[in-house]
Amino acid sequence: MLAPSSDLLRIDSAEDVVTVRRVVREHAVALGFSLVDQTKLVTAASELARNTYLHGAGGTVRLETFNDGAKRGLRLTFEDQGPGIPDIERAMRDGFTTANGLGLGLSGSKRLCQDFAISSTPGVGTRVVIARWK
Repeated sequence: MLAPSSDLLRIDSAEDVVTVRRVVREHAVALGFSLVDQTKLVTAASELARNTYLHGAGGTVRLETFNDGAKRGLRLTFEDQGPGIPDIERAMRDGFTTANGLGLGLSGSKRLCQDFAISSTPGVGTRVVIARWK
């Protein structure tokens, strides 16, 4: 049985986004997630880390593992102090983009996770919390 743990990683460069993907996969493997669930977590984490770096001007992700015997999970909390999102509802719509992408980062991340919460204040920053449970 794994003991609960928590790691905090900085996201200030494209290389940090790669590190987030690697560390998330390591945690998911340690928790015994299937390859499909690992891929879902890593994909969501990659999108959110990229958003933190590009749109939030850098920030952090806290990885928290939980294991109570019956329920194991990984929670990721992305935080930045960037410009914030003025219209979260609009930003969550498929196809909405401010950076010439496909506009699936936030909405896609939500679909890939079992828990998803977002809060943002213009001029203050954004916080996105995702989790998957086994």
